[in-house]
Amino acid sequence: MAFRTQLPRLLSKILAPTSPRQSVVYTSRQRASFSTISSLRYAQDSPLKAETQQKKTGVPPPYGPVGVAAALEALPNCTPTPTIFEHEFSLKDKVALVSGANRGLGLEMAMALAEAGARAVYCVDLPEKPGEEWTKVKDYLARMKGKGGEGRLEYFSADVRDQERLWKIGETIGDREGRMDVCIAAAGILNPDTDCLEYNSKAFQKVIETNVNGVLFTAQAAAKQMVRFENGGSITLIASMSGSITNRGHRWISYNTSKSAVLQMARSMACELGPKRIRVNSLSPGHIYTNMTAAYFDVHPHLVEVLSNANPLNRLGRPDELRGVVTWLASDASTFCTGSDMLVTGGHHAW
Repeated sequence: MAFRTQLPRLLSKILAPTSPRQSVVYTSRQRASFSTISSLRYAQDSPLKAETQQKKTGVPPPYGPVGVAAALEALPNCTPTPTIFEHEFSLKDKVALVSGANRGLGLEMAMALAEAGARAVYCVDLPEKPGEEWTKVKDYLARMKGKGGEGRLEYFSADVRDQERLWKIGETIGDREGRMDVCIAAAGILNPDTDCLEYNSKAFQKVIETNVNGVLFTAQAAAKQMVRFENGGSITLIASMSGSITNRGHRWISYNTSKSAVLQMARSMACELGPKRIRVNSLSPGHIYTNMTAAYFDVHPHLVEVLSNANPLNRLGRPDELRGVVTWLASDASTFCTGSDMLVTGGHHAW
């Protein structure tokens, strides 16, 4: 019993840094005495304003009590409300920019963000006007029960290789919405299977400009607005497991090179933008059956079975199987995750 009494004091000594700005771990009763329920889990000796706390190195940003902390601080006669989906995973009132979202993985991800509560998801893609799939999804979301007209999709036509155009789109969204919270850079291309010794320079450059430059320009467009409105944010760069491995039997020198660059881009941006409370991660899907890969399988039908047998689940992935991870990365459920690569490969890397 004596040990339990001394435990908070012991934890304070263990967790408190030795710098002049010494921190303590507040007990539940001490936190409850603060003026706001969002008081820091670790704070200075005298509680400061939240915005001041956030700028201090090593001090976690303010956050309402969730999980165990919520249970410990709850009044005995209150009726608890679950927070995991209404709070941490919710994208309520957030604004997102998703490239490559006219169809395929980009559209799937954009729809997931809207369903999670984002008030507006701006889709950017090459066609001058959105396609039939995009239009049907927009209508579906508008009719979705409980959305109340929110979670709307908007569309901009743009070539992601055009930096000036992407930056202008980001600025337009910022002017219109007054914020920018989420970005998913999903636009990409896969050129035909070609021997690395014979690869054409123009074909190689096109892949690099789209899959690398385009990803950077999209992330820049969103991040500039996040900095402008000082609200932080989350950026997810769509890479591929082909950025960290070479798929057996494939001659994808340009694609593999481009996706490897995206992995390092995410890490570099995460380190630069972290102080501005902007998180940057990459997502590396495995073999997903999409419009882009379907065209490749039409030319090489035997690869469907070959690639399915290359992972422990013995199948290709579906676009909808990426909905959960992109929502997690975009939401407050992942606020301590940055500079990381999420592998969604059906276990391909586990062999």
